[in-house]
Amino acid sequence: MCITIKNKYIDPLTDFGFKRIFGTYENRKFLISFLNDLLDIEDKIVSIEYKNLEKLGLNPSDRKTIYDIYCTDEKNNNFIVELQRAKQKYFKDRSIYYPTFPIQEQSKHGDWDYKLKKVYFVGILDFTFKDARLKQNQTDTKYLTKVDLKDDNNEVFYDKLSYYFLEMPKFRKQEKDLSNHLEMWLYYLTNLEQLAEIPKVLKTDDLIREAFDLAEFLAMSKDEQFAYQMDLKTRLDNKNALDYAEEKGIKKGKEMGVKENKFEVAKSLLQQNIDINVIIKSTGLTNEEIQKLLTEE
Repeated sequence: MCITIKNKYIDPLTDFGFKRIFGTYENRKFLISFLNDLLDIEDKIVSIEYKNLEKLGLNPSDRKTIYDIYCTDEKNNNFIVELQRAKQKYFKDRSIYYPTFPIQEQSKHGDWDYKLKKVYFVGILDFTFKDARLKQNQTDTKYLTKVDLKDDNNEVFYDKLSYYFLEMPKFRKQEKDLSNHLEMWLYYLTNLEQLAEIPKVLKTDDLIREAFDLAEFLAMSKDEQFAYQMDLKTRLDNKNALDYAEEKGIKKGKEMGVKENKFEVAKSLLQQNIDINVIIKSTGLTNEEIQKLLTEE
């Protein structure tokens, strides 16, 4: 059963929408524009090559990683772009871990001086690091955080590894307030699904206007429409299951410890056949703890 789509444009912050707009070679100009606007780089990106999204460790037994978008530019600099919709306990840890793969890939056999190409990690977050519901955080509009390796004098120690985090809920600018091209992209990302037509200020930009055309639901093929509907349905089902499990867990949590409460939530999600990775993200339990619950079923 599919979800009826009433909006003109798809949601670009879904897995399907994000990869349709930014994750294909045919539409690479959109990603190039977005990265050039966002990243603090002297020489702008001219072209990119999309790389294999699945990365393995140095040994067969190592954990594998799957990126949302992984590409290199004409200078062989590396770019990892991750869309994260749900808050994850160890997202910062994962952000540190992901760039280790393109760093390892640069190693060379034989005589090598260890010179590395740059690695950029971009996290587009549909949540905030701090609880936005708290009064002191409700007016926080610092949506972009750049992280570099610095020394104790706050000077950049190493300039070939940079992190950019976009906390999208903090981007609250209206159409009349947009002051640069990056903000046009961010307005596009945060408002596209609710728009019925292209805002006047964005109509002046040929590239973003073309991105609107690409995101029209009725302009997609039947197979693409179905894939998008299934993406929305899965996300809605998972959210409803998580909300139900959380509500159920809160009631029992008054009589149980925090850890026991998490186990109760996990059990409820397992009974609804929710993906284990979703359960891990929502509860903070380890894969081993979830597997143990499965054996107790």
